[in-house]
Amino acid sequence: MNSFTRAVDLLQREMDVTSLRYQVSANNLANSEVPNFKRSEVNFESELKRAFESEEIAKNSFHLTTTDARHIQINTPMDYREVTPRRVLDYTSTAKANGNNVDAETEANNILQIQMQYRLLTQLTSFEFEQINTAMKK
Repeated sequence: MNSFTRAVDLLQREMDVTSLRYQVSANNLANSEVPNFKRSEVNFESELKRAFESEEIAKNSFHLTTTDARHIQINTPMDYREVTPRRVLDYTSTAKANGNNVDAETEANNILQIQMQYRLLTQLTSFEFEQINTAMKK
């Protein structure tokens, strides 16, 4: 896979995750006064990092050839395209006496950050395609 394809794929995946984060934060904010409601967040980047690290380890390690699908694989890299975002409930904290742990101000701030991040991701995607257009004109 070439670097352009990989970059655009990663940008698109991050835009999808950012959209999911927006939905999750909006849901948290909408339920900020519901008794015993627990806020959620989206975990994605840590698993993506593990996938990239596994690629680096696989490049620099000893490789075993397997001749059967039942053989144990060693140092097989994770495919970053198989990493999916996960919604994680926060059961560890309680912000209010009613058992709800959503801080409306924090969630509103998260939504603003998510919107800015999404805008930046669209600009980066546009920049990637502008680079291709420039290269094709030369």
